[in-house]
Amino acid sequence: MQIAIIGGGNMGGAIARGLTQGTLVKAENITVSDLNQQALDSLKAFNEKINTTSDSKKAINDADIIVVALKPWLMESVLEQLKGEIDYEKQIIVSIAAGITFDQLNEFLKKDDCYDPILFRVIPNTAISILESMTIMASCNATDEQEALIKSIFDELGKSIIVDEKMMSAGTALASCGTAYALRYVRAAMEGGVEMGFYPEAAKEIVAQTVKGAVELLLANGSHPEVEIDKVTTPGGITIKGLNEMEHAGFTSAVIRGLKASRV
Repeated sequence: MQIAIIGGGNMGGAIARGLTQGTLVKAENITVSDLNQQALDSLKAFNEKINTTSDSKKAINDADIIVVALKPWLMESVLEQLKGEIDYEKQIIVSIAAGITFDQLNEFLKKDDCYDPILFRVIPNTAISILESMTIMASCNATDEQEALIKSIFDELGKSIIVDEKMMSAGTALASCGTAYALRYVRAAMEGGVEMGFYPEAAKEIVAQTVKGAVELLLANGSHPEVEIDKVTTPGGITIKGLNEMEHAGFTSAVIRGLKASRV
């Protein structure tokens, strides 16, 4: 299986690095194209077997899957250049651009001898580089087998879920923007730890491990967060006092409002 990645920046590079650490795709079967030679050199330094080029048309020639990892405002112009080289019957196109719909992608890729292109919209998060992404995806014109293939690739890079396209915006807020929101809690808790007397590095270690442990409990037990919260909130205890103070300050409401504001 040959994979071409158009764009070797933060997300495209992270996908390439992650794929080389899995079992489904060999590094020598990955080709990354980018105009930034420094980005390509960085990938080569990570794994010299990754193929790199500045020629995107060359990159997609033998690809089974074309991952377009570009900023949304670049998608139309780049796909316009590439569409004449894409075999819509055989090649799967995976867009990483948040907010670019299937209708837009179909319009960008329209050509006369028209087969409908096989499209996926995929939104990973930055943890993909350490194989811990939560990836949201939707498909258009894909078979069940093609859906299973793309999901299996991104499952090697963390976890993935296939949703209807209408849920992509909400999924992006939860999974992609959500990384920043979770880290903002970590930062806030670190600052609280410093105020209570810890050095910043010690506070970071305590908070990061605590958050990691809480998440692992949730996943291991398959429980609702409130079930795990109840285990540490004894009547009249300090945990419930802290939780109530956070709620008085609008903690839950602020999280929900932030998520809704970040839908694209």
